[in-house]
Amino acid sequence: MENKLRTLYTLQLIDSNLDEIEDMKGDLPGEVRKLEEKIAALQEQLALLEETMRGAFSQRNNADSEIISLREKIEKYKMQQFQVRNNKEYDALTREMDQAAETIAKLEKEMSALENKATIARTDIETGKKELEESQALLEEKKAELAEVSKNTEEEELKFKHEREKVVVRVAKADLAMYERIRKAKNGRAVVPIKRGSCGGCYTAVPPQKVLELKQNKRLYTCERCGRIIVSEEIADTSAALV
Repeated sequence: MENKLRTLYTLQLIDSNLDEIEDMKGDLPGEVRKLEEKIAALQEQLALLEETMRGAFSQRNNADSEIISLREKIEKYKMQQFQVRNNKEYDALTREMDQAAETIAKLEKEMSALENKATIARTDIETGKKELEESQALLEEKKAELAEVSKNTEEEELKFKHEREKVVVRVAKADLAMYERIRKAKNGRAVVPIKRGSCGGCYTAVPPQKVLELKQNKRLYTCERCGRIIVSEEIADTSAALV
């Protein structure tokens, strides 16, 4: 149990150091991440707009071809009217011509709507491309700034990450899951030492009997108020000397 407590506190110390390094980068990592997400969303939106525009133009062209075909049929029907032998044939051709004319009127309305749809999509594409270019330029700028800041802490960050890898493999999965859960809920601090009889996280007084038990390093205790894992000063001091 003592080794488990020491390992968990060592992991906390390493993570705290990594958190400090991350804090030195300021908002840059978050800004880069948000810009990357924005760019991905813009690219997806542009792809959909391109598909919408192409589809609308294709449908418009199909409608236009159908209108040309129908007009040719009307001209053909007109010629045939001069060759009919009775009123019945003449009326049948007239109905065909009227039906074709109605279809043409309908298709022309559809063409107008499709043209408008394609034009709107094309305008949105132009606006989206401009926004995408601006976002990509800003991303490159922020990445360069982040790279410059990271350069100053790169060696130290790699060292702590390497140390973390060596420590994490010694932590049981259940303990690691608990540690990560508490760490996420408590602003990065999952394991704290006892200080002057109080929790080193929320400073709530720890019962004297529990303080004595903590010093024996035989059990894993959590603070009754904040839920953090509490370790003895001995564990804290010996672990700190190793990090």
